[in-house]
Amino acid sequence: MSKKYNFVKKNPIGTLVDAVVLPPGESIAAWVACHCVDFYKDVSAIWKWILATAADVDPSINIEGKKFRPDDLGFSHGDVEYRWSSEEVSAPEYVTRALQWIGDQINDETKFPRDTIDEAEARSIFQTPSFAALCGQIFRRIFCVYGILLTTFSSTVETIDGMTIHLNMSFKHFMFFCMEFDIVSKEEMDPFEELMQPLRKEYRLSKSERETSV
Repeated sequence: MSKKYNFVKKNPIGTLVDAVVLPPGESIAAWVACHCVDFYKDVSAIWKWILATAADVDPSINIEGKKFRPDDLGFSHGDVEYRWSSEEVSAPEYVTRALQWIGDQINDETKFPRDTIDEAEARSIFQTPSFAALCGQIFRRIFCVYGILLTTFSSTVETIDGMTIHLNMSFKHFMFFCMEFDIVSKEEMDPFEELMQPLRKEYRLSKSERETSV
């Protein structure tokens, strides 16, 4: 996937809160679309890294020792895009299928415009309700993937040099973005509440410090 949307403005390098706030003059729709692609690329690379370097990733690994359905972590049976939504799957299968679905959406040029498309046309697509709904679905699924990697695969991640730091920082960036724009609801975060509590506190503190300094 080569989508970059280089016409979307970027923030100067700073803190993670600085990185997620909307740049002056940029639209929220374009900002979210750009990050939808970036966060997908990041979590996909992490999953590939785990699969390539951790021989002990067992297809039978499950959250809390059992198999589960996609709707157990916020996937709805009503989501027709998920033909497997009523099927119990293992954690690795869950992650693989979720990432495959996201990749299919982003690579579908009838849903995500090419990054070579005219800027005005791309921005008009970003503003549509259907595109906003699709981005919301993608963010929620990325959240579930991160949650699985940080819980089910925590012991595996710790065996890979540098992975724990990279995964934690990547997840923090993702969650700060979600909290900045209220993309993932608290109810959807509940399955991973233990992960979320310290991040909410850190985000609120960082946000307060930034607003005070501006």
